[in-house]
Amino acid sequence: MAANETLNEIKSKGILWGFGVFTLIVVVILILLGAWWGSEPGQFNIQDEAVKRAEETHTTDNMPVGYVYTNTLAHIAEVLLHKPGGYITNDVAPPGVLLDNISNWEYGALVMLRDATTALRNHFARDQSQSAEDPDLAVAEPYFYYEHNSWALPSTEAEYEKGVEALHKYMSRLQKYGGPVKKAQFYSRADNLWQYTEIVIKRLGGLSTRLSANDSSNYGPGLTKLEKQAAEEKGTPITQVTWLEIDDVFYEARGASWALLHILRAIKHDFADILLDKRAMRTVDIMIKALENALTPILSPMILSGSGYGIFANYSLSMANYIARANAAALDLRDIMNRG
Repeated sequence: MAANETLNEIKSKGILWGFGVFTLIVVVILILLGAWWGSEPGQFNIQDEAVKRAEETHTTDNMPVGYVYTNTLAHIAEVLLHKPGGYITNDVAPPGVLLDNISNWEYGALVMLRDATTALRNHFARDQSQSAEDPDLAVAEPYFYYEHNSWALPSTEAEYEKGVEALHKYMSRLQKYGGPVKKAQFYSRADNLWQYTEIVIKRLGGLSTRLSANDSSNYGPGLTKLEKQAAEEKGTPITQVTWLEIDDVFYEARGASWALLHILRAIKHDFADILLDKRAMRTVDIMIKALENALTPILSPMILSGSGYGIFANYSLSMANYIARANAAALDLRDIMNRG
């Protein structure tokens, strides 16, 4: 009898140990998988990706103005969908559902992708305000505005894939000359670039303000209690970012900077003539350099939010500084493009 009890006790302990080891293995796998999936995608060469796409369609000898810009938008969407772990924001199971940093990164990049696609549809691909819009771009743009966290019926990935496909169709029509299919157009003019720059200024300004409104001081950097009250009386209240949201805003800004950096490189390529004519190439380079600095690799495992001259760095204020530089250059670019 005692032997049976001992045997049962050993079996129970064995089951518990086995369950414990299995749980530990699962946790370790989820942690490693989460670290891999949560890593930020690297930068890509916009011209190499355009050539790669042209090689797939056997049209490397015909890459008209606008081809690189449009392919850059399509490839940004492809990176969001096909990076390690795929598109994370709409995940409903671990480890994806726990990775809020990369989800905010995806949202920041998505907002910039939407703005650039809207600019392509409403400005870059239209000769005049009353000219007809491109049919493929009229299809592509709404797909990227589909809700960013839908996991089924239809999923976010399925809708964004349709947007990428429509952009590819527009690119194919950019390369056509005559025939039954109407050739697509891309107008790299100063007024078109000026209108897109207006949107970029607002996006960068909003990100800079949110990054600066961190929790390191009671009233935000450089604001006294009286200054805060004055701002609220004028209808422009200072909304603080709580310490739980600091990393969310930071990674959203990182994603936006990543996407905008590639878009600006594409603009530098396809708007080269007008930028050189207006002597604005240096201004675009300043924006690109500021965003490259904003994407400097992070050395800390968490987003620090110390005071300006404290022991620990304030990552949000550092990011806000680089984005503010890019925003200042965007203001200059807008003024240059608006001149006769």
